[in-house]
Amino acid sequence: MRRWVVLLVLGFVVSTAGCTGAFDSAATSTPAPDTETSTPTGTTNGTLEVHFLNVGQGGATLVVTPGNETILVDSGDWRDDGEDVLAYLQRQEVTHLDYLVTSHADADHIGGHAAIIEYFETEADGVGAVYDPGIASSSQTYEEYLDTVERHDVQLYRAQSGDSLELPVATATVLAPPEGYLASEDRNENSLVLRVEHGATSVLLPGDTAAQGEDYLTDSYGATLNTTVLQAGHHGSKTSTGEAVLDTATPRVVVISSAYDSQYGHPHEEVLQRLADRAIPTFWTATHGTVVVRSDGQRVSVATQQAAPTDADRLRDGEPVAVGTDKGVEERLAVTTSGSATTVSPRTTVADGGTATPSGESQLQLLEVHADATGDDGENLNDEYLVFENRGSEPLAMDGWQVADAAGHTYTIPDGFELAPGETVTLHTGSGTDTDTDLFWDSGQPIWNNDGDTVIVTSADGESIIEEAY
Repeated sequence: MRRWVVLLVLGFVVSTAGCTGAFDSAATSTPAPDTETSTPTGTTNGTLEVHFLNVGQGGATLVVTPGNETILVDSGDWRDDGEDVLAYLQRQEVTHLDYLVTSHADADHIGGHAAIIEYFETEADGVGAVYDPGIASSSQTYEEYLDTVERHDVQLYRAQSGDSLELPVATATVLAPPEGYLASEDRNENSLVLRVEHGATSVLLPGDTAAQGEDYLTDSYGATLNTTVLQAGHHGSKTSTGEAVLDTATPRVVVISSAYDSQYGHPHEEVLQRLADRAIPTFWTATHGTVVVRSDGQRVSVATQQAAPTDADRLRDGEPVAVGTDKGVEERLAVTTSGSATTVSPRTTVADGGTATPSGESQLQLLEVHADATGDDGENLNDEYLVFENRGSEPLAMDGWQVADAAGHTYTIPDGFELAPGETVTLHTGSGTDTDTDLFWDSGQPIWNNDGDTVIVTSADGESIIEEAY
């Protein structure tokens, strides 16, 4: 957290609003940033637009309010460095970002922050303010994001439940995290949860909020959590979008943002079954492409780049849409506040815009994550370990490969290491002598979070080998 404090001392503004405990209680608005706005193509007064971008395994959502304020919530994965998100903003003729909202500091959500701030501050009309839940990451991606904020002196706010973005027509309220945070300041559980309302309609954006964060939302807001459109938490992970939040929020539409060939298996079947049991129309950016939700305050329409099944239990029957596909959207569904939903036939046939080919199974497989060591994790580091297996028919030269967690802690496999076909190797967090079957990170502290993390393996030339959440 040291870097966060330093930036605040340098002059960034902190929101001091705390948890209100109820959705309809008075929220605190942070001071309004520069209100210069842009007019994206196709946006008219009286219409709220929420664009769920197809960025693969990551998150990026553009909100355009009826007053033409622009809000970008997250910016995709670090591997893309904001290129696809920035290209989309340019196609929409967005020349100024009123708000850049960071749901949380994971690199698949802030991957384009630095590049996008740099572009808008040097080549366009700037960024009004950045909102962040305030829990730091040690990743290079996070460091670059804060460096860019500092270099361009962009207003930075630490947002918590009860805060709101100042808008003249629609409302955008921060529902979480609460003051003091949840779950020992776990980043996912303390995602900045944003609710955008226009008239009788609303969209709920929960970031990677999981079970404890969802419990906070349902306990704190109750029936007022009701929403028209819900973005599935954590890319459709089974740890999110639970029974309670679905029954409390009662969404009419759900949007899932994840990759078609997600190594995490997103969206998980448990989530799809929950949605299918409730017959909630579900849109997946991997098969529908970019999803655009429009509301006039009473009627909500859902438009996508490609027609695909919306029954949650048939979601995987759709064909993939390549990330970055530049194709218009067609209206597929309309929902009114009276409760009716109507499937809309496209006015024209959607042309084939190309597809992504799922990658084949990697020769190296992650067999086990033993994150919770016996006793005190910090005193039993060698009982925290990963197990990998070579499932190929040839030896696997792994020297120079890197293993990392979501926070950016990195281990490099030593020169000359080779894993024979059918053999396994255990990577221990602690110290020891490397052998053909055991490697040692030599870390002085635990690496793998007991309540969930991501194992990332890349080859010596930077190729992604494994990226798997547990």
